[in-house]
Amino acid sequence: MKIGYARVSTEDQSLDLQIAALNGVGCDEVFSDHGISGSKFVRPGLDSALATLREGDTLVVWRLDRLGRSLRKLVELVDQLGSAGIQFASLTECINTTSSGGVLVFHIMAALAQFERALIGERTRAGMAAARARGRPLGRRRSLTPDQCDEALELLVSQSTALVAQRFQIHPRTLLRRVRDRGAIPQ
Repeated sequence: MKIGYARVSTEDQSLDLQIAALNGVGCDEVFSDHGISGSKFVRPGLDSALATLREGDTLVVWRLDRLGRSLRKLVELVDQLGSAGIQFASLTECINTTSSGGVLVFHIMAALAQFERALIGERTRAGMAAARARGRPLGRRRSLTPDQCDEALELLVSQSTALVAQRFQIHPRTLLRRVRDRGAIPQ
């Protein structure tokens, strides 16, 4: 029996292409996860697919990264499947673990996928370093400007933290954190 598995990471993505491809190769059942990251290996659809698989079955995915993002976890999962007599196939990469060549291709493709993710991380870090070097601030915009922090400090002398936070439309903990960041701790 062929069991298909499809996944998209965001709610605005569609599973249609993957499901059509899985049905096109004759999957008896297709399980899916919608809006769930591939970094997590505990997913309702994947868990159901794995629970359905029996010896002699094949788990089919449209692309290797639809199954998961971690090389170690991918290899572990495919090894566990193999130990249980379950084959693995990825349509886009033409991976099929029914042969030793297919197992080799799986390991190569999984390593390449991890390499690509590492390159993306390196480029992101390099871009952030270049932005820092140009003096560009990184991260979210501060909830209060330095002038607003000073104003909040003055207000905290006569008003409660909750009222001052409400005035600036922020959470009281955020207000206290920002004031402490400025080096002033309200009494």
